[in-house]
Amino acid sequence: MNFNDFNFNPDLYEGLMAMGYKSATPIQEQAIPVILDNHDLIACAQTGTGKTASYLLPVMDKIMRAKDRHNNTLILAPTRELAQQIDLQVEALAYFTNISSLAVYGGGDGIAYEQQKRSMRDGVDVIIATPGRLMAHLSSGVLKLEHLQHLILDEADRMLDMGFYDDIIRIISYLPKKRQTLLFSATMAPKIRAMAGKILHEPQQITISIAKPAEGINQQAYIIHDQQKQALLTDIFKDGTYKSAIIFASTKEKVKALYKTFRGLNIKADAFHSDLGQKEREDILLAFKNKRLPIIIGTDVLSRGIDVEGVDLVINYDVPGDPADYVHRIGRTARASTKGTAITLVNGRDKRKFDNIEKLIEKEVPKMTLPEHISAMEITHVEEKRPHQNNGKKKVWHKKKPKSTS
Repeated sequence: MNFNDFNFNPDLYEGLMAMGYKSATPIQEQAIPVILDNHDLIACAQTGTGKTASYLLPVMDKIMRAKDRHNNTLILAPTRELAQQIDLQVEALAYFTNISSLAVYGGGDGIAYEQQKRSMRDGVDVIIATPGRLMAHLSSGVLKLEHLQHLILDEADRMLDMGFYDDIIRIISYLPKKRQTLLFSATMAPKIRAMAGKILHEPQQITISIAKPAEGINQQAYIIHDQQKQALLTDIFKDGTYKSAIIFASTKEKVKALYKTFRGLNIKADAFHSDLGQKEREDILLAFKNKRLPIIIGTDVLSRGIDVEGVDLVINYDVPGDPADYVHRIGRTARASTKGTAITLVNGRDKRKFDNIEKLIEKEVPKMTLPEHISAMEITHVEEKRPHQNNGKKKVWHKKKPKSTS
């Protein structure tokens, strides 16, 4: 389906063409007409399917036709990175229009907070916010949303996983009952359906490829000991094949440790984690998007908050606990119908978790053979024995002698 079939405002359509949009994706084909017809919507679509444009384009078209545009649209997002990404997309699509937007999130200084207050008091067309920071503005009485026309919840499942349910319900209490509500989620768990039943009115429903990786992703896995992982990473990056890569680790401590490892190997990389200031995080993302930084290492906060074309490789240093997070992680590559590689390092403890991932995606991921020099590495096994009868004293740990796995 061609975008001119939607009869968008000419200025909005010009911005669309300037960004290189051609034919609509399946989620855009199905969602845009529903939104233009003023229906509430529940849409289940994974990242990388074009879902952001599927709600931005029709809502922006309606904004340009609206009489009252004071704080017309509210978009809730789980993380500041996703809020920033959506804001950038609004700015790009609105280049030839007069639509204004504002990203509202925590982590900035007092000056940023005051700027947010002033902009919301004056009124903007689109507010993109994380629930916690928006709730703070609503509670202060600065932000008025009685004229709101559109409420959009992006990555609703992630917001609920992060504990934002109560904030979302409180935010909705400040909104007019007569509004259009759009809920987008990568999964349609019972808790999502329960919330949808409370906040949407006779919604239309669309489901696009629930939790299935894009076809262009070359998925691979290595069965590996933790002590072999860094050696394998060194092998993967030593020849410079991959120009842009994201490495996901389970904790910020592992992110920091991997950053030190890469620095010791003189491989240019940077760590992205919650201990960094907002300005530092923004600078890292900008350098990565502009291809000045080839490798970024982070936790799952990156999996839904970064939209960068041309990522060659995604590495799961640890297997994610939630199979849906695997789909989000590897969805950072092979975007917009391109190709990419996703490698997962699976230790003995994580085999069951990886089995669950393969069940979810309905595909067995090929298991690759470790390079001979890595498979021959001596592995030190540490195991817990039953405690000796020592009258309640600490357990005694025994370390086995190193042995070869070759």
